[in-house]
Amino acid sequence: MNILDTLSFGKIVQLREVLLKAQAAGKKVYRFESGDPSFSIAPHALAGLQAAAAAGKTHYIPNAGIPELRRAIRDKLERKNAIRVPSEENIFVTNGAMHALFAAFQCVLSEGDEVIVPDPMWTEVVENIKLARGVPVAVALRAANDYQYAPSDIEAALTPRTRVIFLNTPHNPTGAVLSRETLGEILQVARRRNLLVVSDEAYEDVIYEPHMHHSIGSLAPDYQDNVISVFSFSKSHAMSGLRVGYLVSTAPQVMDRLQKVLRCSINGVNSVAQWTALAALQGDESHLAGMRAEYAKRRDIMFEALSGIQGLRPFYPHGAFYIWAELDRSLYARLGCANADEVSSKLASMGIGSAPGEAFGSLCHDAIRFAFSCSTEMIQEGAPVLRSALLASLPLRGRT
Repeated sequence: MNILDTLSFGKIVQLREVLLKAQAAGKKVYRFESGDPSFSIAPHALAGLQAAAAAGKTHYIPNAGIPELRRAIRDKLERKNAIRVPSEENIFVTNGAMHALFAAFQCVLSEGDEVIVPDPMWTEVVENIKLARGVPVAVALRAANDYQYAPSDIEAALTPRTRVIFLNTPHNPTGAVLSRETLGEILQVARRRNLLVVSDEAYEDVIYEPHMHHSIGSLAPDYQDNVISVFSFSKSHAMSGLRVGYLVSTAPQVMDRLQKVLRCSINGVNSVAQWTALAALQGDESHLAGMRAEYAKRRDIMFEALSGIQGLRPFYPHGAFYIWAELDRSLYARLGCANADEVSSKLASMGIGSAPGEAFGSLCHDAIRFAFSCSTEMIQEGAPVLRSALLASLPLRGRT
């Protein structure tokens, strides 16, 4: 069997197609299924894009990224993430964070190696582990623990085949944020077994007070070779369509393999997009605070709309731009649905986007995710529509 035949097509993609088809037919839709920032890129980033195109910077570039961008990323890592890397040679520019994860797992996994992952988790993480012939091992995140990735649960899931602990903070889909103390405990678990840590930090700038983002790569300089840190311009700088991410590694073998994976998969990220990313890093970043404030406003509108609904328990997110809610049988019975997947499909038929729990893991079927990354106007208009849809009851028999 071809390894691709073991992967899912992606429930979110399927639901998105339903919504886009309805939208094309002129129907009003609310895009609560997609984690695509509604903001435009900053003016100085747009100027960088235009200048690069006008200057003819549209040709082949170095495999691991243009030197100027790698140097700027190194400065950002030290200034913002407290991650010290020996050189820009330890930084590899990728086609978004998803490609960074693909490359990382291709470099560190052999067939049958196990990777500890939180459940729920963004689907493509698990799929990329499978593509590298690895085996994802799920660790349940629980509402009673604010969906924290508990170090004790991670340790209990380890086997002789464990190779990697994967973590994601802020977390998609729950919006949970790991504290510095928890990250330190996870690092100790990795140390005791000499395990690798792959840290996805794509949502580092989408975080709400009083919570703070901490990079696990900053906590143990002496363990640096065992940590791969992944970042993205998609969320922080609203550059999702430009596809620029990057990963950091100081392990010589991983660095050598990364050059090969990048050459054989993309042979360099889009040149103009890299110059845009450079401009984004070099310019004023005050817009990030404005984006966070607007996301917080959207979060509160949607959370209020989802509160007080029988059979639905939303979690108030600490980061990212999603609200995760657990469902029970009372809601299914009221809506005439058998499970969360049917709830999500029913909402899609009404023009309301969502993503069912099964899209994020094997232990979270009775849950649903709503994104608030779309425009504030869409949130203000669509949140009451969503609430009404979830409060609706089946018509009583005999009534007309």
